[in-house]
Amino acid sequence: MTSMSVVKKRPRRGRGALVGLLFIAPFLLVFLFATVMPLIYSLGLSLFQERMIGGVSFVGFENYARQLADPAFWESVGRVALFVAIQMPVMMGLALLAALALDSARLHAPALFRLGIFLPYAVPGVVATLLWGYIYGPKFGLVGNLNDLLGWSLPDPLSAALVLPAISNIGLWLYMGYNMLVFYAALRVVPTELYEAATIDGAGAWRIIFSIKLPAIWPAVIVAATFSVIGGFQLFNEPNILRSLAPNVISTDFTPNMYAYTLSFAGGQYNAAAAVALIMGVITGVVAFLVQRRGFRRDI
Repeated sequence: MTSMSVVKKRPRRGRGALVGLLFIAPFLLVFLFATVMPLIYSLGLSLFQERMIGGVSFVGFENYARQLADPAFWESVGRVALFVAIQMPVMMGLALLAALALDSARLHAPALFRLGIFLPYAVPGVVATLLWGYIYGPKFGLVGNLNDLLGWSLPDPLSAALVLPAISNIGLWLYMGYNMLVFYAALRVVPTELYEAATIDGAGAWRIIFSIKLPAIWPAVIVAATFSVIGGFQLFNEPNILRSLAPNVISTDFTPNMYAYTLSFAGGQYNAAAAVALIMGVITGVVAFLVQRRGFRRDI
């Protein structure tokens, strides 16, 4: 009887595994064709080089060695690293303050406040960059108009010293509302019993924030920070669009993505561009992993 029951159960398990595979098959197919295959193709492309004499030939890791030895590449990496170091903490801090303000239930018209901060996220990045580009313009934009109208001498936001903070401000304006909603959603699921117990024990508002709210939503903060790091290292749209307004400040290798774009579409060096893309993928992955590892080990 026991052996017969075992034999009968095996087909059921097989059918269950097949049904589970069918459920995840759409995701697996999309993941395979949209992620795995492009990575494999880029890896293969980066191992070859098109020469004027001899055509395409296998060069191994020569493209990687050449890009890693290029100062322009490392300057672009350092620039986006500085961009992330400026934007990410400021954006996380402001988004967290806005979420705490919403959760406090002390705001007048909280729905209007929430919508006002989140609304820029609905604006396409290209449109937002054009909008801020016209604001930054020292000769035709808001900055230039204020200087002419009031006789001021406001600094040029697109100067070499200020262009990176100016680009950071665009990203801050675009994505702070999204992070605010992530933090606010995490705050809404914190059990109210914790607040009641803390109030009974005599804890004030600041004590509740630092002892209950922040530890409770810390995983959400780390996840949001990780996505901000990944997005920061992929910086492309903002500087590429603003380059027409400040061509002497924003070069074609201002960021690694712009550097790879220039190699590929302007220089026809597709193999080198593939190598740059894969190198940046590794760097971004390592930095994101370190942020998560450091964040989840930290106690507030």
